[in-house]
Amino acid sequence: MSEVREVRAGKVLVRHGAPIHESTLLVEGIICRYKDLSSGERQIQELHVPGDFADLHGFLLKRLDHNIASVSRAVLAIVPHDNLKRITEDHPHLARMLWFSTMLDASIQRETILSVGRRTALARIAHLICELCIRLQVVGLSEGGRFALPLTQVDLADASGLTSVHVNRMLKQLRDQEMVTFRNGIVDIHDWKRLAGAAEFDPAYLHLDFQPR
Repeated sequence: MSEVREVRAGKVLVRHGAPIHESTLLVEGIICRYKDLSSGERQIQELHVPGDFADLHGFLLKRLDHNIASVSRAVLAIVPHDNLKRITEDHPHLARMLWFSTMLDASIQRETILSVGRRTALARIAHLICELCIRLQVVGLSEGGRFALPLTQVDLADASGLTSVHVNRMLKQLRDQEMVTFRNGIVDIHDWKRLAGAAEFDPAYLHLDFQPR
């Protein structure tokens, strides 16, 4: 690691097609991987939470087919690819863990494709909230179904393939049904069982079981 950077919300960190020589480990905040159209419409492929390598794929690909941007203020640890090369050559276990990280990204993306392609609007929002709750819990940033989520409704819309108006309606429906509230950047889950049921949420794709790797 050679540098720690603090960035504002909405800053593009890696641009599609640009050569890259370092990877980004998220320390604080939320960042995302996304693709967009010439019209400016954006589809968030994955939201990253602290502890995630956002662009580890670039270590081998040397450029990405998507963009990476900060969704909130964020603190980043920048790891040059030369350092990653030494780690993978000298520490096989760490190399496997980095490989696992990229496979977990792929697993999360498969679930996102299912959500955008087949889940109802309500289930999409419910599933995203369940996923983020579990992922933040793993790094100690969610407790008792309550966690900070510094996203706007536009961000949620771009992550779920909905309009911001539709997201607003789904959040109201979830609130009215006393499953979850999202207010002032804080999520409070009131009924996990019903929320997970509405989402058909199964955390198996997050591979949280402790297996030797």
